[in-house]
Amino acid sequence: MTTPLFTDEALETARLLFAREARFLMGAAQVDQLPPPILPEVAFAGRSNVGKSSLINALCGRHGLARASNEPGRTREVNLFLVDEKCRLADLPGYGFAKASKTDTRKFQNLGRAYLRGRPNLKRVYLLIDARHGLKSADTEALDALDTAAVSYQIVLTKADKIKPSQALDEAERARKAVSRRPAAFPRVLLTSSEKGTGLPELRAEIALAAGFLDETAIRAE
Repeated sequence: MTTPLFTDEALETARLLFAREARFLMGAAQVDQLPPPILPEVAFAGRSNVGKSSLINALCGRHGLARASNEPGRTREVNLFLVDEKCRLADLPGYGFAKASKTDTRKFQNLGRAYLRGRPNLKRVYLLIDARHGLKSADTEALDALDTAAVSYQIVLTKADKIKPSQALDEAERARKAVSRRPAAFPRVLLTSSEKGTGLPELRAEIALAAGFLDETAIRAE
């Protein structure tokens, strides 16, 4: 059995952070509508049907915090959530499957890019990839945009419970190799399931570390 990456103390600190109050703060159609960048933010990006809302809800243990829709592509604003009055989570407009005109699609995808460029308090972007399908061409475009914006990002595979564990591990390794030479990519790839809770303690710890609530002592010595 492999040793967990984070110490038990770090996992507990992260658990407590997300166990406290989490609430919807606002939706912004333009970057200048966002609140002042005085709190650390982490953002979630991904294809429109990848499960961003479900993952945010599962992380915070709040069933209806982020509104999951049966119609992919409904998130057309930057939606902010406040966790423990200390940290903000940003749900970025999805890409690749929106039922909208090309003009509208371009508009809210440009909003996501403007957010990446315009938030000095943005600590990391979590790029969500459906574990059943792996990286697609639309995801590669997102990787390019993140590298161009020089924003630290990390791959999170969602819906890992929908495939065999061996397949999930193989997909994680493929994703790790795909971003290994990209300048802004964080080296660890996470496997998660919003439904089963798989990987959520580790993702909470990654967020707490990126946002400055944990330091490097949170990582277990090899």
